Amino acid sequence: MAESVVQEEHLDVLTMTGQKTGITKPRSEVHRVGDYHRTVNAWIFAESTQELLLQRRADFKDSWPGMWDISSAGHISAGDSSLISAQRELQEELGINLPKDAFEFVFTFLQQNVINDGKFINNEFADVYLVTTLNPIPLEAFTLQQTEVSAVKYIAYEEYKNLLAKDDPSFVPYDVNGGYGQLFNIISQRYKENTMERSLTLQKQLRRYAPVSLNAELAGLSDADKEALVLVIKAATVMDEIFYLQVWYSNPVLRDWLKEHADASELDKLKWMYYLINKSPWSSLDENEAFLTTADSAVKLLPDATKPVNGWKGLEYKASFPLPKPPGANFYPPDMDKMEFELWKSSLTEKQQEDATSFFTVIKRRSEFNLDSSLSGHIVDATNHSVGSIYDLYSVPYSEEYNSYLTRASELLHKAGDMASSPSLKRLLHSKADAFLSNNYYDSDIAWIELATFEAFIGIRDDKATAQVKLFGDNLQVLEQNLPMDNAYKSKDVIAAPIRVIQLIYNSGDVKGPQTVAFNLPNDERIVKDRGTSMVMLKNVSEAKFKNILRPIADVCIRKEQQELVDFDSFFTHNICHECCHGIGPHSITLPDGRQSTVRLELQELHSAMEEAKADIVGLWALKFLIGRDLLPKSLVKSMYVSFLAGCFRSVRFGLEESHGKGQALQFNWLFEKEAFILHSDDTFSVDFDKVEGAVESLSTEILTIQARGDKEAASLLLQKYCTMTQPLKVALQKLENVQVPVDIAPTFTAVNKLLQ
Repeated sequence: MAESVVQEEHLDVLTMTGQKTGITKPRSEVHRVGDYHRTVNAWIFAESTQELLLQRRADFKDSWPGMWDISSAGHISAGDSSLISAQRELQEELGINLPKDAFEFVFTFLQQNVINDGKFINNEFADVYLVTTLNPIPLEAFTLQQTEVSAVKYIAYEEYKNLLAKDDPSFVPYDVNGGYGQLFNIISQRYKENTMERSLTLQKQLRRYAPVSLNAELAGLSDADKEALVLVIKAATVMDEIFYLQVWYSNPVLRDWLKEHADASELDKLKWMYYLINKSPWSSLDENEAFLTTADSAVKLLPDATKPVNGWKGLEYKASFPLPKPPGANFYPPDMDKMEFELWKSSLTEKQQEDATSFFTVIKRRSEFNLDSSLSGHIVDATNHSVGSIYDLYSVPYSEEYNSYLTRASELLHKAGDMASSPSLKRLLHSKADAFLSNNYYDSDIAWIELATFEAFIGIRDDKATAQVKLFGDNLQVLEQNLPMDNAYKSKDVIAAPIRVIQLIYNSGDVKGPQTVAFNLPNDERIVKDRGTSMVMLKNVSEAKFKNILRPIADVCIRKEQQELVDFDSFFTHNICHECCHGIGPHSITLPDGRQSTVRLELQELHSAMEEAKADIVGLWALKFLIGRDLLPKSLVKSMYVSFLAGCFRSVRFGLEESHGKGQALQFNWLFEKEAFILHSDDTFSVDFDKVEGAVESLSTEILTIQARGDKEAASLLLQKYCTMTQPLKVALQKLENVQVPVDIAPTFTAVNKLLQ
């Protein structure tokens, strides 16, 4: 009878910088030649005793036998997920079944060593996860995998660090002064931080937002329209529920925990107040640095995470979130890399590829779905989402992922649509309600373009201001044909964007941190090509920002003789032109090799920053062009440039992680390099009116041409060179910090409160 052969584990081979090469090898071969590869380290930390759990490696292991080591660790098999591997290792080695929200990703570090007389070469990139339990898990609750683990014990983290620093021979060696020392530093900082200092820091962060009460006149609405408005507002609150979940999967439970404990202390109140502004544990104005830690998060009880122990109610853990904000939020698996996504996408049909890259889908892992199902005792297979795929990824439409929320919002919008008096508003509300359940947003976006006053933002149209800005929409095609770029790249059929000015009465969903003054939608290039875009300007928001932020910035940073040139009309008019300019310039493009594509598809993660910079700088160019055609008053010429200069400092304060901040830094540094902006000896700035027009046009040409060619490499080089916090920017920001000019506004909606009462 033939003996069964156990297949040796294969590992992905990495480059020296940790990128996948596309090559896989058996584990023994990887360690024989010293290939770079991936592992996971999962630490269990008991908060009440400040102890880490250690495991003693089995005596017959091929590396460090019989020595005390990490709570749980293992290789990431070829094609496997980092997070799933961490869950699986804890389950197999220690008999602990934990959901994904128990695992906090803290950092990745490179460990390199050679043992066994040179026969075992270790070059591993380790993803380090921290599981924070309230109390130590009873040792008798563990089920040890005898082939891997011979014993477990808890040890104070500081004592463990000291033993490693002394190279104690009983412990697997780690350099506590190197990459792995981060673990001890994170724990120490997290639990030794002074409560008073932390409260002062949060107070300082909160002061950057000026509290503003936004109101709007509702007297012109009929009773039926007011009832419809209440229903729309209720539907908008559902968007908040979805958004909290889209930010991170444990974000809703964190929100509920902070709200429940807000009255426990002054510090807890401050945590809750700042969380409400950011809608997440990451601070929008601090390059998305975490202002909370998992130690602040919700406590969850798992009675069946381990085998039962008499008198012990079960494992209590903190619902975690990673220290670095995940770039893909909760739309993608946090450990998915670009190569994995592209390989999966290339295996799909054309229709499946459309779903995978749609604005209205999330990407998930089959292995995660199946592991979660097995942990809950319900074995369900997710392969129905990608039948026959050898890859771990699959796409889920919003209508399925957020079904319970969208069903509720859909019902509310249908009721509002029945009540609304305006035929176009009726159509919008009903079509958006249908789109929530069908996941086809094309018709509802077309309906929104024709109306353009309601969406995630709810407002009352300002008819007088809307009439004043009509000339921008009327002149879009003229602006397109005169753009400072090669004629071959210009579109012959730009659709004039409807422009509406509204008084904002409520917003919800993705409105965390800095408040927008306008939006230009939709993003779907098919609609942009067929019907153009539609723009909504939020006038009362713009007025609040000008009064509370831009005017004080000008008083501090602009040279005295130019301060009076900073006025609201220039600020608001450039905002309008900025949004108009999203609708002109390259969108659907022909690449040098003849392929049809879009700017978004070619520039990928660089698209947002480049597009914001384009809309800004081309907006300045467009204002000068319209003034030259006598369509705008010549009095704007100087004031628009100086108001823009002051606005640079306003936007850069949002941080260079945010697309508007990146775009603004690019523009400021380009114009400063061209001597269009001047820094004086008293640390104030002014505009050189003889040089600014040429500098604006040259940058407009540069960005438009990069977009038209879909040249990602050129976009990357441009951003690398100019999207930096240069010394002149630091000078301005330090002055604003010294006098504590607010960075943005924190609105409350008084009209809505009255309406809901």
